Amino acid sequence: MSRIIQYIENKKIIIVGMGREGKSTLSYIRKHLPEKHLTIADKNGFESDDKNITVISGENYLASLGDFDIVFKSPGIAFLDDVVYPETTEITCQTDMFLRFCSPVVVGITGSKGKTTTSTLIYEMLKAGGLNTCLIGNIGVPVFEKADEDESLVAVIEMSSHQLEFTKASPHVAVLVNIYQEHLDHYKTGFKGYVEAKLNIAVHQKETDYLVYNPEQDLEGVVDWEKVLKSNGRPVTFTDAKNDTFVNELWNSTEHLKGEHNRQDIAYALAVARIFGVSDDAVRNAIKSFGGIEHRMEFVGVVNGINWYNDSIATIPTAVMGAVKALGNVDTLLFGGLDRGIDYTDFIEFLSECNISNLVGLPETGHNIIKALEGKRVNKNMICAENMENAVKICSEITQKGKSCLFSPAAASYNYYKNFEEKGRHFKSEIKKLTK
Repeated sequence: MSRIIQYIENKKIIIVGMGREGKSTLSYIRKHLPEKHLTIADKNGFESDDKNITVISGENYLASLGDFDIVFKSPGIAFLDDVVYPETTEITCQTDMFLRFCSPVVVGITGSKGKTTTSTLIYEMLKAGGLNTCLIGNIGVPVFEKADEDESLVAVIEMSSHQLEFTKASPHVAVLVNIYQEHLDHYKTGFKGYVEAKLNIAVHQKETDYLVYNPEQDLEGVVDWEKVLKSNGRPVTFTDAKNDTFVNELWNSTEHLKGEHNRQDIAYALAVARIFGVSDDAVRNAIKSFGGIEHRMEFVGVVNGINWYNDSIATIPTAVMGAVKALGNVDTLLFGGLDRGIDYTDFIEFLSECNISNLVGLPETGHNIIKALEGKRVNKNMICAENMENAVKICSEITQKGKSCLFSPAAASYNYYKNFEEKGRHFKSEIKKLTK
């Protein structure tokens, strides 16, 4: 019996949120404890023929958390001021349980932007080096799929702030690529709460562990690096990683890794590869096999003489600015999405000064930013689009042939889409329609 199951078998359990991770948690528990009674809480309900399941749904689906010993919280569920539970109720998630009780060696990666690219590069490098490895977590594969593996596995786990929020353990190798304003609507204390969740990747480390991080990043006085480093993890600074001359060779060897942000991702990945003793030749092979990340500066194709790029994963301004600089010939920028209270002051200034000719805004933030630019009397072609269909049509009409149209939202997608993947695929589907 797994250590997770030993820990939970005699406790009263509720699974909150039946998305991908919630369903995976149910499946894992059922695999080991087929008769155990479980409660499921989902605002929209959940259909099951399992006689040992109770379902709570509706607006007050989180009202009874205090009746349970363990709450498995799915990443998308926010526990804000209206969610009340006693200290005797343990809030956990798959990431927390994996770190505490599972045998594989864990490389954990988190950051506001770049964690998917960095995680994938680390996985490719370790695999090329002959290690038994897997890529799981926030990248789309629930970690319980590898929960019963032994210590011969090196699990590369992409970790979101939501997955780290309630963790009580840290990975053997923690990689903290950056922290910017993101998901401010998810935490009671805003940016401070978001940062604290991210730092859980390191604060429980042992003296035999490693922390790869950038101490030079300006985090508005929120992070005390000395306090973080008291976790006893051996520090590997980004400054040392980026000065590795091998980084530039790797960065220049692929078209999928344009831009300074990608050079940084390579540096972080190489630092981890060196910890595991992966040879330079294996690292080179990994970079050659790397095919890029869907929705991250993804080249969609040339349609109507225009180079189309899908960068829907760029949900904060910093990521958008990095993409614009990396591509270099952006004639039209399509942006906008859900307003989560992010400060767009620097982004507005960037748009007013950059060489982009056309700015097309989607609701809500795209419209708000264009109005702000109009107030500054910026001399650019600026259009507020009604929706994605309308936006792509406009972009196809105004973008100069031979140049690029970049979709990079600088905002979340939840006002009209399930996630950034759905939004990016809708963008690509509308481009395909232009050829018909």
